[in-house]
Amino acid sequence: MLARHHDPIAAIATAPGRGAVGIVRVSGKKIAALVAALCGRALMPRQATYLPFRDALGAPIDQGLALYFPAPHSYTGEDVLELQAHGGPVVLQLLLARCLEAAAAMDVKTGQPLLAGLRPAQPGEFTERAFLNDKIDLAQAEAIADLIDASTETAARSAARSLSGEFSKEVHVLLDRLVHLRMLVEATLDFPEEDIDFLQKADAQGQLTRLQQTLTSVMHRAQQGAILREGIKVVIAGQPNAGKSSLLNALAGAELAIVTPVAGTTRDKVTQLIQIDGVPLHVVDTAGLRDSLLPEVDEVEKIGIARAWGEIETADAVLFLHDLTRQETPQDLRIAMNYQAADAAIAQALAGKLPGRIPVIDVWNKSDMAGAAALAGISSGVVISAKTGAGLQPLREQLLQVVGWQAAPEGVFMARERHLRALREVNTQLARAADQLGARTPALDLLAEDLRQAQNALSAITGAFTPDDLLGEIFSKFCIGK
Repeated sequence: MLARHHDPIAAIATAPGRGAVGIVRVSGKKIAALVAALCGRALMPRQATYLPFRDALGAPIDQGLALYFPAPHSYTGEDVLELQAHGGPVVLQLLLARCLEAAAAMDVKTGQPLLAGLRPAQPGEFTERAFLNDKIDLAQAEAIADLIDASTETAARSAARSLSGEFSKEVHVLLDRLVHLRMLVEATLDFPEEDIDFLQKADAQGQLTRLQQTLTSVMHRAQQGAILREGIKVVIAGQPNAGKSSLLNALAGAELAIVTPVAGTTRDKVTQLIQIDGVPLHVVDTAGLRDSLLPEVDEVEKIGIARAWGEIETADAVLFLHDLTRQETPQDLRIAMNYQAADAAIAQALAGKLPGRIPVIDVWNKSDMAGAAALAGISSGVVISAKTGAGLQPLREQLLQVVGWQAAPEGVFMARERHLRALREVNTQLARAADQLGARTPALDLLAEDLRQAQNALSAITGAFTPDDLLGEIFSKFCIGK
């Protein structure tokens, strides 16, 4: 544990801005003397006491509730004091300053500061203390931040499942089975008179197979949780006037993007967060894609087109919008041919710029205005009308399908990319172990090492095996006061 983890800390624990109630929190070892100095009396543990909060000269700062939680029965596992006052920024800053001032004041009995070393908390430091004092594990700590940041109800419920320990329980089940398997292998190594028959009699191969099957289930649910946490970046691309902005507005249910018949109206990206079945989607409307060398394309539109391609290259999915009304134009066949050629050029560019794992959905827009011949010529993709809303629901369903969303019947827990990396590492190590165990003459020392590496990767999820620099990175992303 680093030296700073022993310092008492204080911070405003509520969000910046004005509110009905604001909280100042102090956490540390043996803070009873500071509690008495701030509140003018000793407090009963875990009971709210209404009293005035005064400055060093006795002048009132505010009146509110004070709660004292002696260790270890507190959020951080240390002594904790919470001062609940009116939620004005100035009031809370005055209370925080008063806490720091009182802590530095000398105790007349001991001649020492009331709470030496009290300092403002760093981001996430209260939750970090809770983790270090075994009140929660690392996955639960991360779930606290995910619950705060949840952008949909489904994401919030999934974060709550992780906070309650569902994800951690799944990891511990895997760990228990893995440790038992390691024990068998290590016992065989420690007692050379035992041979591979010992592992066969203990059904080591069956244990490993069942472990891999359980891991596959956990990985699937974790992948769904990662989608809920991160959301999906969906870029709408296509030629000018294909209806990209109209589609964004239709998906969002609001007039967010300007829609006109003029080609090149959208010059820059417009992003909106929406949800489909509780899954957050960051939908990006982009400038129409066309040849930047055309005489009607000005410098501003060229920049917009370049930015559109930049957004496309970082997408999780692309909606390639086509205009059905320009697929067949009897009055001027040349228009239809030029449009189709331009669509083909965009499709070729998408194939060249995007990895194969990024799905591209062909979306055929303006079905309400298209002729029967144009509609009959569509063999793949989704036919919609951004104007009337026809086909939007099938589009939503296909979008979730292609990005891999498939809610598990037992519920999804929140997960992060680092959790997925750890689970993939476990999967790799178990596959190596299976190869060793299935060999005619298994190298038991290598098998034992594969299982040990798998255990380390699993332990990193809950924090039992996690370097300090990773902890610093994780908790630095929390808000101050949490």
